[in-house]
Amino acid sequence: MKEKIVLVTGANKGIGYGIAKHLGLSGWKVIIGARNQERAEKAVSELRSQGVDVPGWMHIELTDLEGLQQAAREVNERYPGLTLLVNNAGIPGDMSVDGGHTEIGVIRETLEVNFIGTFALTKALLPLLEKNNGRIVNITVPSEISPYWHPLAYVASKAAQNAMMGVMAVEFQQNNQPLEIFSVHPGPTTTDLNGNMSLPGFHDIETVGSKTAALINDGNSHQGEFIELYPIVKED
Repeated sequence: MKEKIVLVTGANKGIGYGIAKHLGLSGWKVIIGARNQERAEKAVSELRSQGVDVPGWMHIELTDLEGLQQAAREVNERYPGLTLLVNNAGIPGDMSVDGGHTEIGVIRETLEVNFIGTFALTKALLPLLEKNNGRIVNITVPSEISPYWHPLAYVASKAAQNAMMGVMAVEFQQNNQPLEIFSVHPGPTTTDLNGNMSLPGFHDIETVGSKTAALINDGNSHQGEFIELYPIVKED
């Protein structure tokens, strides 16, 4: 049976950690992508103690384009059997202000991480993933604007990421490339990204991690799909 190897970015905590854990428990060999060594090594230790096969971690800093190229080279050398990239890492931008008061610098920074960095890493790993009939899964939010939750910098950066997914999915099909890409919206989840917010309708990382892993493992093609685990709804 072919070995299943996945790189999960931002996997040292939050949703990324939950996805890494449940993919690992379902038989995947998990590479942790993180930008902080201490937090990465802590996550690796915790996951191994829970029975997850974690060969190590990769330094992934999405604002460092040269560093992403180096990370891709290391993945090719150390994990040539990579078949799945989960683009989870990202920053929230400033969720405390409305769109008209969002600073240009915050917009730029959030786009650089959530879109440009994510695209750069994906692009760098495409040749390896194509060789292995691989898949790319983006953890994102809807491009359609919810009246209940709409931080401008974050939503704009994820809308760009969603466009990337849609364009690539069409081109993979048009070019008959053995690649698949789709997006998953976890829905409201209690994480550091939102200050560990916990309201009615919110879910925990165990629930989201388990459901995302089950989706990835379901054996179906999801090319170009945007899949909502839990929609954003008004909280009473």
